[in-house]
Amino acid sequence: MTALLVIAILVLLIVVHELGHFVAAKVSRVRVEEFGVGYPPRAFILGKFGDTEYTINWIPFGGFVRLFGDEGEGQRGRGSYIDAPRWKQALILVAGVAMNVVAAWALFAGALHLGVPQVVDAPREGEITRLLVSDVVAGSPAEVAGIAPGDEIIGLEDANGAEISAITPVAFVEFVRERPGEQLTVRYLHQGAEAESVIIPAQGVLLRAAGQPALGIALALVANRSLSWSEAAIAAFSQTTKGFAVVAHDLSALAKTLASGAPDLSQVVGPVGIVSYVGEASQNGFGAVLSLAALISINLAIINLIPIPALDGGRLAILALEAMTRRNAPRLAVQTLNALGVALIILLMVTVTYQDIARLL
Repeated sequence: MTALLVIAILVLLIVVHELGHFVAAKVSRVRVEEFGVGYPPRAFILGKFGDTEYTINWIPFGGFVRLFGDEGEGQRGRGSYIDAPRWKQALILVAGVAMNVVAAWALFAGALHLGVPQVVDAPREGEITRLLVSDVVAGSPAEVAGIAPGDEIIGLEDANGAEISAITPVAFVEFVRERPGEQLTVRYLHQGAEAESVIIPAQGVLLRAAGQPALGIALALVANRSLSWSEAAIAAFSQTTKGFAVVAHDLSALAKTLASGAPDLSQVVGPVGIVSYVGEASQNGFGAVLSLAALISINLAIINLIPIPALDGGRLAILALEAMTRRNAPRLAVQTLNALGVALIILLMVTVTYQDIARLL
């Protein structure tokens, strides 16, 4: 089911991207010969409206728009993409990226309305909360015991059987502080499995409170809270902006490793790797899945702007070059560059998928 959900997310986001190209082409009076969901070979034709065929194809990992005049010298004249003014060609290319940005905003708004995990100060009446480990001090009793960031605290008791009064950060800290040198049993969820460790609080663990007994963990109380549609729509703008900043920073860091000749692809994931991320997100509700889909949409938007042949960014770069030289680029050269770009993308996808599978094994 998680794999099917991943396929659905990827298809949705790529089809939304292509829908941007489609709408911009229609507005620019460029003929759209085919709007396809999935990649060829063709399964069947949904119908033909005007000049456009709407098709379903067998390879279910995206979609495409086929424009008249986009390929081949023979497709010239009225409605031809190659004969449209360059600003219209650029508009058609940018529209796909713009639609991914709009999709990210809409997905974030939906996630915030449904409710996503967020850090709260105290639980509301009847609210379900989780106490998560946000950080672990190096060399602390908690690290020695095997507790890691992301673990969920589900119980704490002393050697006499007394248990924590409430699963909150304040109650946890007070319980530990009142029992210096005593053995405490911490029950927690680690990677989905229940575990427990016997730990003795130590002094000198916390820099700002060296005399306070502590286990050496930072805690965050997390709850799923939802916003009204209007609040979610406004807050989604901030989420989208932050998402762009995070993704752009990560991609720039990757680009630096590529430029240095020692690319680090260990943190890059493909469709196989996304399955595990979606599986983890689904445990926090559908809102978390929508948030992850929004980040994937932002990734698609930014990656498509990279000036690599075959991507929108590469085609925009060629358009800019044509505008400066005031002459069309040779079609054979453009097609050759696009073929090289596709080969590079395929090589990257094969490499990333291999690493995804290696991680699973």
